[in-house]
Amino acid sequence: MAKRKRLTPAPGLTAPTETVTPALETKSAFPSYPMGVAPKPAARAPIAQVAGDAAAQSALDTLADEMRAARTQGRLVQSLPLEAISERHMVRDRMVSDPQEMASLKASLAARGQQAPIEVVDLGQGSYGLISGWRRLHALRELLEETGDARFAVIEALIKPIDTVSDGYVAMVEENEIRTNLSFYERAHLACEAVRLGVYPTPARAIQTLFANAPSAKRSKIGSFVRLHEALGDVLRFPTAIPERLGLALVAATEAESGFTARLKGALRKTPPESAEVERAALERALRKTPAKPSPPEVVPGVQLEARKGRLVLTGQGVTEDLRRDLEAWLAQR
Repeated sequence: MAKRKRLTPAPGLTAPTETVTPALETKSAFPSYPMGVAPKPAARAPIAQVAGDAAAQSALDTLADEMRAARTQGRLVQSLPLEAISERHMVRDRMVSDPQEMASLKASLAARGQQAPIEVVDLGQGSYGLISGWRRLHALRELLEETGDARFAVIEALIKPIDTVSDGYVAMVEENEIRTNLSFYERAHLACEAVRLGVYPTPARAIQTLFANAPSAKRSKIGSFVRLHEALGDVLRFPTAIPERLGLALVAATEAESGFTARLKGALRKTPPESAEVERAALERALRKTPAKPSPPEVVPGVQLEARKGRLVLTGQGVTEDLRRDLEAWLAQR
């Protein structure tokens, strides 16, 4: 009997590996299925696949349109570099800031981050003009300078679609009227500066436009402080600290006594006050030296007539509804 030869693999070939039989799939392999066997995924019909893809694309298009609309309408909060924000493109209504309030704001920004966005207008070339948020902007600048922390190098902002300079001023005033109690002098100063820059023709028009949502009594007081600014603004060092009642009394004195304004200016220039308290005391002393205002003359029994700048004031028991109607009829026939 012939001897059998052992066959060896040819050079470069390896022996076949042992075939591994997969383990049987039992119920324990699929504990989440009641029958222990995973069901096969149902094949989607072609029309269902097309409809699903169309719905998904429609949802993406709707989201993209909403994002574009939010950005255009100034409703989308965006992170902007701090150095890209400028507050010098318009006169600010805020003239001073309280150091304690600024310290509190900085502490809040450091602990919790910026909670409310500022408002800006796109000036082009990667630059943005500040509309509202002056304190937040300056607080972040101070924090960046003090700490060097990169998180203070950006600011959250709404880019508002501002069409005119007047719209920018109105937006700034409305935001600050809600958030911060500005002084009457700051409001009056803004109105005067807007007139000086040619935004509005007169202080009255500026007040009517900027503070359109304010009560008429408040606008009247702002108008009084405009006259205070025009009469004494060049000598007052702490005008924002003048309270409402003192300011109105000063306006009445400047209009009632011809030499009051010159006398008060001379006193303030001779001894410039070093603090708001000292200046206020000087203003109150000047008022005490003002002679009592004489009663207006009685033009007819029971009716006193007082002439003021740009207006006539009738007072007395004779000022009745019948007198008002008679005056209206007389004025209509002139």
